[in-house]
Amino acid sequence: MSRRVRKLTPATLKRMIQQEARKIQKEVSDPVAKGGDIEKVKADETEAEDLAGTLEKDIDYIKALKIHEAKLVKKLERIKEAKTALRKRIAKRI
Repeated sequence: MSRRVRKLTPATLKRMIQQEARKIQKEVSDPVAKGGDIEKVKADETEAEDLAGTLEKDIDYIKALKIHEAKLVKKLERIKEAKTALRKRIAKRI
């Protein structure tokens, strides 16, 4: 099977993007906007317990990131101090 390879020029690329944009604008995911009956629309329901668990995990992750950030800040301060000490030592020897 040989496929014909087309050169991708700015004009063809622009045309392809416009075609895709038209397709996306025609597709409507909202059933009410499509003209469907509102009473027939099914909503996704989730339990509050499920959301609380994920929220708790997110909060724990933020706490862990804060601890990690604090450690990195301390390391960065030590690096800055070492750099300034080295600069002073180099300046004295010059």
